[in-house]
Amino acid sequence: MSHAPTPSQTVGPFYGYALPFPGGSEVAPAGHPGTVTVHGYVLDGRGDPVPDAIVETWQPAPDGSRSGLPGSLRHDPATGRVTGRDGVDFTGFGRAPTDAAGRWFVRTLPPGGVPYLCAAVFARGVVHHLYTRVYLPELLGEDPAAGDPLLESLDAERRATLIATRTDARTYRFDIRLQGDGETVFLEFS
Repeated sequence: MSHAPTPSQTVGPFYGYALPFPGGSEVAPAGHPGTVTVHGYVLDGRGDPVPDAIVETWQPAPDGSRSGLPGSLRHDPATGRVTGRDGVDFTGFGRAPTDAAGRWFVRTLPPGGVPYLCAAVFARGVVHHLYTRVYLPELLGEDPAAGDPLLESLDAERRATLIATRTDARTYRFDIRLQGDGETVFLEFS
C-alpha cells in the first residue's frame, strides 16, 4: 500500500519568539559612516501586513569577503542568555522581526562583490522559509539585468520585485509580497 507524503509543518509561530535577538537588525558597526538602511513591509496575498514575520539577511562585507566575523549571537557567559551584537564587528548577518504594521529594517553596509543582500522570510502559514534577494540599484549599473543571471532570466515586471527603491542617499525600501499580484520572486535551492 502506498501513502501520500504528509505536508510539512508551518514555520511558526515559535520563530517570532525564539529567533529575534537584541540588535538583530543592526548589522553595521555602531556609528559607521557607510551605513545604509534597507526597510519595507512583509505583506500577504491581500496586501495586508504580516505582523509576526522574520526577515534574515546575509551578505559579504564591503571588501567582498564572505567569512564574516562571529558575534551576531553572543551569549552572556554567566546566564547563557543571548546578548546580541558587540556593536563593533561586521558579521554580515541580520535578523529583523516585523512590527505590528508588518515593517522590518536592517542597518548594514553595502555588500562587496555582489549587488544584493540575500534574504530569507519566515512567516505564519509558510511551510518552508522563502529565499529572495534584495538588489541595491546603485550596485547594478545602467542596465539592471546585464551580467546577473537571475535578473537576466526574468521579465521586467518580475525583475522589479527584487530591486529596492532608493528613498534617499542612504535608505532603500524593499517590500516583500508573499503571494498574489506583485509577488516577490522567491528562489528555490535543491
